[in-house]
Amino acid sequence: MKMYIETALNVQVANWSVLYTKLHHYHWYVKGPLFFTLHVKFEELYNEAATVVDDFAERILAIGGKPAASFKEFLELATIEEAKSGLTAEQMVESLVKDYKQIAVEMKKLIALAEDNQDYGTADMATTLVENVEKTIWMLSALLAVPVTQ
Repeated sequence: MKMYIETALNVQVANWSVLYTKLHHYHWYVKGPLFFTLHVKFEELYNEAATVVDDFAERILAIGGKPAASFKEFLELATIEEAKSGLTAEQMVESLVKDYKQIAVEMKKLIALAEDNQDYGTADMATTLVENVEKTIWMLSALLAVPVTQ
């Protein structure tokens, strides 16, 4: 089962790496009345994403695995898509809400897999992160006044 946990963790390394790059893209290209709010928020979120990538990669190493470490691997493993160009600020936020919801679903599966295999360290990391992801979903959804339902 360690292999399945390693795979699930690597999907998260890939997702958060793609998200990191997407957030940078949005940080650089956001325009309009939400610029000042989102420019700062996107920077906060990409800094958080960098920490998450590092934490999960180190967790993979701690359990004897090998973390994905190239853009080729990230794009092969990721379940979220790269940033699209030309989006409005609102479309950027909508895209991020979708991504964070996808990550939350997968993190909950990772938690169950880790708990089933008595890998409580991984389960704890994922549980803490899913709480933060759900808060981010709520905040980004509130910015657009869209429902938070998953």
